[in-house]
Amino acid sequence: MQTVLAQAPAGTMENQAAKTANLVLMMVVMGVMFYFVLIRPQQKKAKEHAALLKNVKPGDRILTSSGIVGIVLTVKEKTLTLRSADTKLEITKAAIAEITERSGETSEA
Repeated sequence: MQTVLAQAPAGTMENQAAKTANLVLMMVVMGVMFYFVLIRPQQKKAKEHAALLKNVKPGDRILTSSGIVGIVLTVKEKTLTLRSADTKLEITKAAIAEITERSGETSEA
């Protein structure tokens, strides 16, 4: 019985190293794309929302994330008092979705 040993063709180790390098490069490119497509816009939106919360003042007309529209009466550190129709509510600042009208400004719509 004759034993045949398989030998790797010349250059296989270099070929394997090139494949590994390509895989690592592709993963790095995917990571960078993931950052610019998903993470960076979310961080930018969070900074804009923090600035919005910092600038809310009494008299502003706001919209909450739950859909309540009202006028800010008082602003505290973490909460604010809101008047909507005949109801007075105290909500957290994080519930503010947008400021629809600043105090002293008139609506153009």
